[in-house]
Amino acid sequence: MTTLFDQWGIHPHHFWLRGQQPGNPVVFDEKTSTWNVYGFDAVQEILAHPKTFSSGTADLLAVEVDPEVMEGNILQMDPPGHRQLRNLVSSAFTPKVVADLEPKIVKLTHELLDKVQGQDRIELVGDLAYPLPVIVIAELLGVPASDRDLFRGWAERMMETSIELLRAERAEEQERALKEQLESIGKLRDYLRVHVLERRRQPREDLLTKLVEATVDGERLSDNEVVNFAYILLVAGHITTTLLIGNTVLCLDAHPEEDRLLRADRSRIPGVLEETLRFLTPFSLSLRATTEEVELAGQRIPSKTMVHVWLSAANRDPRHFDRPDVFDPSRASNSHLGFGRGIHHCLGAPLARMEGRIVLDILLDRFPALRTDPALPPTFMQADHMTGARTLPLLTRV
Repeated sequence: MTTLFDQWGIHPHHFWLRGQQPGNPVVFDEKTSTWNVYGFDAVQEILAHPKTFSSGTADLLAVEVDPEVMEGNILQMDPPGHRQLRNLVSSAFTPKVVADLEPKIVKLTHELLDKVQGQDRIELVGDLAYPLPVIVIAELLGVPASDRDLFRGWAERMMETSIELLRAERAEEQERALKEQLESIGKLRDYLRVHVLERRRQPREDLLTKLVEATVDGERLSDNEVVNFAYILLVAGHITTTLLIGNTVLCLDAHPEEDRLLRADRSRIPGVLEETLRFLTPFSLSLRATTEEVELAGQRIPSKTMVHVWLSAANRDPRHFDRPDVFDPSRASNSHLGFGRGIHHCLGAPLARMEGRIVLDILLDRFPALRTDPALPPTFMQADHMTGARTLPLLTRV
């Protein structure tokens, strides 16, 4: 049977979006010599034990990674280094800092939508869902939001090469994909390095300056650590929000009764966003490496083995969620893993939630009729590790 997800072009590996369930919560893939973890409890177990399931997966690639690229890469770090770096930047995402951003986000959302007001069709990702969070993160860091098209090109190429790395079966394929990925990363790092060096000469009231001036165990971060940390925040910091906005609109389009209820009662917005995070999890996949032999859901996983942690599959686990394949914003319990869990729980989750809430509220105000275009269906990210629209044309009139 053809499902809505097939029509949308969801990645073929994401079988759980088609109502299918894995035979076991933990499955070994002989082709890639990796373990796939789909069950909610097993995923939660992994995320809760970074000592056994390390985020430092670079050593398991068949190619050598430049150590300079890994310095300050918080996504690849375990405690205590991870905790120290996370604490440095956490001040930029406190409840007060996030709340103070609300007027600016409201203003930016209206400014972006003013550019397409009156048109019969908008392209939600390019017109709003992408530029808004990029501008917000760029302003937090202190780099010009006017350079967002540069960021988008670098970010998309890094995503494409990440996919190639995951799929590569031979060392030469991995080496080629990694080389292309590092070229894109290098361009962004060079760009950020200019701003980091400038902050050392002339400090400002921004996050880059805080990183430049911060100390860990009495020592300042190196230029590489600041640059790499900043690029992770810039790239990862906007993608989740971009995908969340598009996915929410898609879910409401596919469930018109929920759209009607939401338009009548805006207090339902938080529930809609949380259910979207569960139903169409933006970051589908997280990688871990075992540091010792471990038993998980009855399976023995050897030490130094790559583990694919499928957050989006865990969010459809019928052992944890009632009617997991039903989009139900009013579900009583929704302890999803849309922002991860444990020490790597998404630092920008409060900001993403606020941006999603503001955007959805304004879209409902400004567009009484907003729906997908049968003649121009959405295109999806063709990435194992992400779920969401790359382009999303919408009709604005009845």
